[in-house]
Amino acid sequence: MAGLLGNADEFLRIAEQSFPDTSVVVRGNQITLDGPDADTLAKLFREWIVLLESGERLDSGGVNRTIEMIKADISPSDVLTSRIVKASRGRYVKPKTAGQKRYSDAIGSNVITFGIGPAGTGKSYLAVAQAVQALQDKSVNRIILTRPAVEAGERLGFLPGDLMAKVDPYLRPLYDALYDMLEPETVGRYLERGTIEVAPLAFMRGRTLNSSFIILDEAQNTTSEQMKMFLTRIGFGSRAVITGDVTQVDIAEGRSGLAGLERLLLGIEGVAFVHLTRRDVVRHRIVSDIIAAYERDEQARTS
Repeated sequence: MAGLLGNADEFLRIAEQSFPDTSVVVRGNQITLDGPDADTLAKLFREWIVLLESGERLDSGGVNRTIEMIKADISPSDVLTSRIVKASRGRYVKPKTAGQKRYSDAIGSNVITFGIGPAGTGKSYLAVAQAVQALQDKSVNRIILTRPAVEAGERLGFLPGDLMAKVDPYLRPLYDALYDMLEPETVGRYLERGTIEVAPLAFMRGRTLNSSFIILDEAQNTTSEQMKMFLTRIGFGSRAVITGDVTQVDIAEGRSGLAGLERLLLGIEGVAFVHLTRRDVVRHRIVSDIIAAYERDEQARTS
């Protein structure tokens, strides 16, 4: 019951606030529910029990996400007990929201998957996890991580070093995800052998990428020409994941190669678009609140 209700009944209080018209009475190991949402709340508690029995630990963020899933008629245990890859230190990388589960499933069943959504939704992290799993399964021979060398207010020419040294900071988020899933020695060995390649998007021109898992990160900063070039690099036995946030375009005049692409590629077999929202943000709660504030401001200016 302590794991179910939380420290000082924290999880119980969250549940009561989410279903204010239903009363919850706890006596010993018995929970009595009465009200219009009693059945839904009972399902929520049963799902928490399944998660605890499977070895999952509940926290306030996870509890709030399970409540959102229950309200959307989605089983939290189906989402939160699925595993993508076993990372370093013995833990597993898992989706934490229903949107992340849809995204992970789409990557596994399509040749090209677009993950579109705001910061903190796990677009890049989950894509790297799927890439590492594919490499470990030997379904691909290498991982290629790329992104356009564009950043707000920055110019590459002012950075020291050769081209790779200049673009390395822009690729750092992909490195971070790799080091979170593989031991540093393993990453170093893969990089030396070319099993993992990290390069700016410009390096993709003229290549045909066979038996590869390719991730294009920050795709909102590609031009239409760059996006076409990238999509036509994909060879036999390869999969590609393209991630981006169309609200954070940093290229000149905002001419993003990601915008309008879903309409263009609609109906092509093996291509999937998954839209993540602020409900899929798994960073600090304040990140979701900030995104919501920007969304309200955008709606106010366009209405």
